[in-house]
Amino acid sequence: MKNIKLSLWALLLGLTGLWLLADTLAPVPFTYFSFRTVFMQYSGVIGIGVMSVAMLLAVRPKWPEPWLGGLDKMYRLHKWLGITALVVSIIHWWWAQGTRWMVGWGWLTRPARKAAAVTLGPLEGWLRGQRGLAEDVGEWAFYAAVALIALALVKRFPYHLFTKTHKWMAAVYLVLVYHTVVLFKFSYWSQPLGWLMAALVLGGTVCAVIVLLRRVGASRRVSGAIESLVWYPDLRVLETAVRLQDGWAGHEAGQFAFVTSSRREGAHPYTIASAWNAEERRIVFITKALGDHTGRLREQLQVGAAVTLEGPYGCFNFRDRKPRQIWIGAGIGITPFIARMKQLAQTRGVQEIDLFHPTADFDQQAIDKLTADAAAANIRLHVLVSSRDGRLDAEQIRAAVPQWQSASIWFCGPPGFGQALRKDFLANGMASADFHQELFQMR
Repeated sequence: MKNIKLSLWALLLGLTGLWLLADTLAPVPFTYFSFRTVFMQYSGVIGIGVMSVAMLLAVRPKWPEPWLGGLDKMYRLHKWLGITALVVSIIHWWWAQGTRWMVGWGWLTRPARKAAAVTLGPLEGWLRGQRGLAEDVGEWAFYAAVALIALALVKRFPYHLFTKTHKWMAAVYLVLVYHTVVLFKFSYWSQPLGWLMAALVLGGTVCAVIVLLRRVGASRRVSGAIESLVWYPDLRVLETAVRLQDGWAGHEAGQFAFVTSSRREGAHPYTIASAWNAEERRIVFITKALGDHTGRLREQLQVGAAVTLEGPYGCFNFRDRKPRQIWIGAGIGITPFIARMKQLAQTRGVQEIDLFHPTADFDQQAIDKLTADAAAANIRLHVLVSSRDGRLDAEQIRAAVPQWQSASIWFCGPPGFGQALRKDFLANGMASADFHQELFQMR
């Protein structure tokens, strides 16, 4: 999370600093309209800048994952960038449209336009001639962006509809690029601000085209077929094994993939619950019936059906130099730990590991499998059923693992539960870098 915040603030401060090198928020003479002119430029720079970086993250590039902590963290940054763009765009829109309204109401008097003092070059003259159209399409693109970003933030809006509507942000972005290029102060282009903005809008434009052509992650897609399905009724959990065709580069325990089993539904992210064996080319996913899509999987999926995988993604990879690790897999959050146990059963790690599995549901067959995996990987397993053992908290973990101060914590489960544990452990002296939490929310 620290690197996400650093990245967001570095972008905002960097754009602000370069803009201040090119212009000022204190024009002389300082009037409403002179300030409006420079503020419109500044807010436009911030708005298109954050949207460009958000568009870059939308194509799921691999290279930022190590710095940002995985694709799940990248999507959190993508969300914050979207919210920032929304707020800045509303302010930008108000200074443009609100001023026109206030002039129309007689609250403000627009100053007389000054005649151009210099002859414009061909390019600058052409851009000036496009201003009216750029303002009009920019306004309508703003309304579309507000609607699409608002839908993305509404959790009750179905995921498959979200993925279908949200891709149209790429088209809206391209309209806003035109709006920006035309209305961007021409003198900025010859300065560092202009160079950065050119790189951002060019990169964002390429990424927008990739999104519109549905080529996101195309080089990391592999076809496969469902090999087996196991349903655990007491847990409402489905275990799906997929045999892949050639092309899968392999994965680390803790990573996830986007799985498409229905073109109508589109790709959904699932954590991989198996270690990789290149000879078997078999991957296992464990999904819990928590919503409309996962609730229908049991009826929709069939052995032999074709599926497509894209990935792997994520940096929840259990890498650190601590002599001990504490794992907390709450409910269906146990999935990445199953994959890691299967990997450790083959490689035999040297760390001491305690795995806590708090769950509201209990199925003896599933617990027997989990116990066998833990024994094979030489891991101490703590199963806590909430109706019998109460709610797991940080104090219980410290009591069960007296050497917790020499350990790192790896958490996967409900976000609020993870945040509460993190706050407690950090308050008791644990370093922030030693608490790892997967943010498995793609919107």
